[in-house]
Amino acid sequence: MDTFDKNSLGPSRRQFLIGSVGTGLLMAFSPYLNAEIMTGAASQQLSDKLFSPTVWFEIDTNGLVIVNIAKAEMGQHVGTALARIVADELGANWQKVELRHVDTDPKWGYMVTGGSWSVFQSYTPLSQAGAAGRSVLIEAGAKLLGLEPAQCQVENSQVLGNGKSISFGEIVKNGKVDRVFSADELAKFTPKDPANRKLIAKPTKALDIPAKTNGTAQYGIDVELANMVYARPIVPPTRYGCKVKSVDDSAALKIKGYQGYQILTDKSDTLQGWITVVADSYYAAVKATNVIKVDYQIGETSNVSELDILTQGEELTNDPVNGALVVDEGNIEQAAKQAKKSLELSYRTSSVLHFTMEPVNAAVEFKDGICHVHTGNQWQSLFLPVVAKALGLSDDKVLIHQYYLGGGFGRRLAGDYMLPAALTAQAIGKPVKLVFTREDDARFDCVRSPSVQRMLAYWDAGNKLLGIEHRAAAGWPTLAMAPGFMPESLDKKGKYDPFSISGAEHWYTLKNHRIKALNIPLAQKTFLPGWLRAVGPGWTGWAVESFMDEVAHAQKVDPIALRLSLLDGEGKNAGKAPESVGGAKRLAKVLGLIKTKVKWGRNLPKNQGMGIAVSSGQERNMPTWGACVAHVKVDPATGKVTVLKLTGLMDCGTVVHPDGALAQTEGSMLWGLSLALHEGTAFEKGQVKDTNLNTYTPLRMQDVPELDISFVESSEMPTGLGEPGLIAVAPAIANAIFNAVGARVRDLPIRPEAVLAALKQRS
Repeated sequence: MDTFDKNSLGPSRRQFLIGSVGTGLLMAFSPYLNAEIMTGAASQQLSDKLFSPTVWFEIDTNGLVIVNIAKAEMGQHVGTALARIVADELGANWQKVELRHVDTDPKWGYMVTGGSWSVFQSYTPLSQAGAAGRSVLIEAGAKLLGLEPAQCQVENSQVLGNGKSISFGEIVKNGKVDRVFSADELAKFTPKDPANRKLIAKPTKALDIPAKTNGTAQYGIDVELANMVYARPIVPPTRYGCKVKSVDDSAALKIKGYQGYQILTDKSDTLQGWITVVADSYYAAVKATNVIKVDYQIGETSNVSELDILTQGEELTNDPVNGALVVDEGNIEQAAKQAKKSLELSYRTSSVLHFTMEPVNAAVEFKDGICHVHTGNQWQSLFLPVVAKALGLSDDKVLIHQYYLGGGFGRRLAGDYMLPAALTAQAIGKPVKLVFTREDDARFDCVRSPSVQRMLAYWDAGNKLLGIEHRAAAGWPTLAMAPGFMPESLDKKGKYDPFSISGAEHWYTLKNHRIKALNIPLAQKTFLPGWLRAVGPGWTGWAVESFMDEVAHAQKVDPIALRLSLLDGEGKNAGKAPESVGGAKRLAKVLGLIKTKVKWGRNLPKNQGMGIAVSSGQERNMPTWGACVAHVKVDPATGKVTVLKLTGLMDCGTVVHPDGALAQTEGSMLWGLSLALHEGTAFEKGQVKDTNLNTYTPLRMQDVPELDISFVESSEMPTGLGEPGLIAVAPAIANAIFNAVGARVRDLPIRPEAVLAALKQRS
């Protein structure tokens, strides 16, 4: 791919095959592009596996509907949401639906779980597949019942008609199904009318909860392989440029179970200067690693600090010539020349770690020339080729077995943690289970880059807003891991990371608007920038929504009134079918509803305030309209900020899995609060300074505020919910702090000392 198109990850022009194979009924997508070789009966194509389905499901003779899930499960109940779409359209009994999380195979298409894309990408094709399956089951069932298809309907895994009924299982057992739907035929199936839904948007239990609560769920860290040894990595002093000069393991030789060490040679050059320590138990591997001494030739970034990175970001954003042009509407230079008043401000965010509950890990064994990797991962299609390259194998010689993830949040979009396990297993000829300690995990994290953003606004003599300029600088994950997904800038002067600027192209109507994306080279050299929940909007939203409040105060207008005046849905902000029907007017509706809900403008006790911020989701072409109001209390003596309540309102179209949607939004809003007030580390001597939860201090239970979360009732196309709840929280809190005590903070996280400094500036 030259540029990234999330819609290309799902089926487009395709056939749909439904056929009796063995004792079951299989339903699968096959590419339309291969139609010339995809001829003959569906049953024959399916049995010969002449297909490459992106999502498929099957029904056995007991009527069990098995939905194959090619998405990673990390607590978001993605399998339940996708299976619910299939089952509702199919007319299945939810009690007879099961999930099967699949291993890597080209037949599943492009495997990635991130960006809040899963339901958004899958809703239409899964709805069509379920509806096509329903029509075939009606045809087969009607024939067995001696009726016409028009006399029958489906309900609760049964075909019913004229007082007769036959179950899905009986149809599979006694009927012969053989049907191919063309792409055009499949497109005629549209999702059910909301009034006829039985499962979508209805309260229903998540199918994966029992396994997660009774201990049977298998996570990557649970894997046990026959005759395996344990390994722990020695993480080098810098991410890049290290070379091992010598190793002294004399102290480790005294530890029972220690088996030796391996200096790794990675043909992909992802790991540089890596050693793994091998033992017959994890305990022994940890103890031995702690006493081994390594002499390195250290990489050039060994003295880089967080301040160095931020300083370079500030220098880059100070110069309007720098950066990739992403949005250029109107004439911002002319607006600047005409302006009688202007505002120029800088916003910063610090480095952030993922700290998943389950540290990264992998277990690897070689069988019959195939490298089997057992782990939980979010982007198998990206890192399977990297594993193969590191080992000197072809891609078809690597198989990733997927497990539940004990937290992903974007960390496991990278699969770099598979490499030391695979290289060690290859070197010693034994199965290897490699588990990172919490400290190893932190030092090897794909850090969310520190960022610097410069915002400029211009007004005419009548105090009318002429335009806004936005320059955002950070380390770019996509440049490091998937450069082929980077599009050209508008001026064709270079490429940029779309995930590191998404959220900046908001839905406010501005006559003159310019956005530039800038890469911080020092960040790119020092660490591997990573995608962290909400990705770009996690920092671009911080600047946009904080600045919009400052613009409102500069104009002496209410912050909600200003936003509503700019959410007119004109021009490109009108939206388009099917993903953004209504455009900015839907965001305006959300904003108006939450204004009423919180009784905006009411009197509050001294040192308390409310702040507003909005979000349109992770990407412009998959908008989830959201607003957050934060109610805070500030102690002017200490600068401590206490969040009393967060109110969130979301319009994500059809809410496919209500319980999952609420859980997702609760979790993301609380993480937004954590990022706002608590989370953040810093680079010291080329490494993050905080490596465990004694110094890296995310939100604790005692600081959890009251949450009031609701969803706009809608029958529009469902959009993503993994990220959107997080985005507006931090700017809403910052805006609330200002309304409480008049202190304006512009750095994340918001520390008490920063609030005190802002209070002094105010006075």
